[in-house]
Amino acid sequence: MEWLLEMDGQFLLWLKETCANPILDNIMIFISALGDGGFLFIALGLLFLLMGLKHKIWQKRGLLLLFSLAANALVCNLLLKPLVNRTRPYDLLGYDILIPPVGDPSFPSGHTSASFAAATAIYAMDKRWGVAAYAFAALMGFSRLYLGVHFPTDVVAGAVIGVLVAKSVQRVFPMDENKTSDLSK
Repeated sequence: MEWLLEMDGQFLLWLKETCANPILDNIMIFISALGDGGFLFIALGLLFLLMGLKHKIWQKRGLLLLFSLAANALVCNLLLKPLVNRTRPYDLLGYDILIPPVGDPSFPSGHTSASFAAATAIYAMDKRWGVAAYAFAALMGFSRLYLGVHFPTDVVAGAVIGVLVAKSVQRVFPMDENKTSDLSK
């Protein structure tokens, strides 16, 4: 396990040395901020619920997205982060970061986990939009690495947890394939 922790730190230091530039700094700060508190995805779920006032299928889509996010927050932020209690990489490795220090533990990445939970829910609604949502989720995970607030294993675990939690919610709350072939309905 020691070798994995060493690789985590070495990768972050390499990323910081090879990729850092002012333009990318601003892009990654912006992308990461989109995931703060899961508000982007919560707003999308609420929008779907509002659209459900006119078309009932949107209500189910909104609930799927919001339940996926809520279950993910319970597992990731309320259970695993306090249980594992991993120190943030900037505290452990002693480097400066581009955003204010984060107060909660590092493992798993909540931004990444929420993004992948949302992407998995969106993919269940529409595969084309889901692929775009997964690409955004991957970019979110990269932004957390680029900004130095998570180790690679935090991000990978966050992605896996987000997908598994959303898939579990889908088993309890399945989408009707015949009525949800695309998000334009």
